Amino acid sequence: MSDYKELFNGKTLLITGGTGSFGNAVLERFLKTGIKQIRIFSRDELKQDQMRRKYRNEKIKYYLGDVKDINSVRNSMRGGVDYVFHAAALKQVPSCEFFPIEAVKTNVLGTENVLTAAIEEGIKAVICLSTDKAAYPVNAMGTSKAMMEKVVIAKSRTSKDTKICCTRYGNVMYSRGSVLPLWIKQIKDGSALTLTDPNMTRFLMSLNEAVDLVMFAFINGENGDILVQKSSATTVKVLADAVKEIFHYTKRDRVIGLRHGEKTYETLLTDEECYHAIDMGNFYRVPCDKRDLNYEKYIDLGTERSGITQFNSNNTRLLTVSQTIERLLELREIQEELRNWNQI
Repeated sequence: MSDYKELFNGKTLLITGGTGSFGNAVLERFLKTGIKQIRIFSRDELKQDQMRRKYRNEKIKYYLGDVKDINSVRNSMRGGVDYVFHAAALKQVPSCEFFPIEAVKTNVLGTENVLTAAIEEGIKAVICLSTDKAAYPVNAMGTSKAMMEKVVIAKSRTSKDTKICCTRYGNVMYSRGSVLPLWIKQIKDGSALTLTDPNMTRFLMSLNEAVDLVMFAFINGENGDILVQKSSATTVKVLADAVKEIFHYTKRDRVIGLRHGEKTYETLLTDEECYHAIDMGNFYRVPCDKRDLNYEKYIDLGTERSGITQFNSNNTRLLTVSQTIERLLELREIQEELRNWNQI
């Protein structure tokens, strides 16, 4: 994907929810390219001000608004936006369990607003970010993201000039609200690391890999596609042991049990999606079913199931402690925390 930056030369990119971890990763990758402008759309004026002070770059323009308000979304897209990365979402599983309607408003109706406005404005491509929790969802966050994916697919069937794709990925390491910053804070405080279920498995993905997946969808995705990156996984216990070994921390863990709505393992590709999924090396592509409701027209077409099987965090490659340490030490945030820790 070395040539993707040329595709953005002289272009304007809008990132919804752009003050989050994903938005910052995109900025760091694109600001030194020939991109014309990056618009950051979010509802948090404090984070926008912090980002403004951090980057001090004229290529970045800030738009205050909420995806739940289609007029503020329209305002952010006017005046020549070429592409949209839709990252705005409620992402915390427990909070969505307590406020499921808010998850629906932001993740489902907010996505509908973004796609409606993008089609109206003639945006060339919209890449929507989803989650492994949307596959076989058992919680409100995952259910709302599953519905978001359905909105993406439905909209793609009628968006002739706007390409709409969806990416689905697992836990992003050291993203805002994830477990790694929590554990490192607990180490600094001299507390026990809190584990929900030591045997729980989770995919591991870096922020750079999350951006890579979006770029793969941008370049290779077709209208209505869901794109999945093949990821390794680890158990919560192995991940905790790796963190403690990096920081030479010996205090025993404390198991607190599953939180509201949590799953013991995550799925990136369902059995049903495997029927039509396409293996693209490091990625899976799930094409949109373009049939309409008149199924009689398709009765003689027939189809063969692909040889792909369900892809989840239990049947993928599970990393050992040493392999997990290697992955963690690749993260800039871990490197910085480790330098600070060694100076104490």
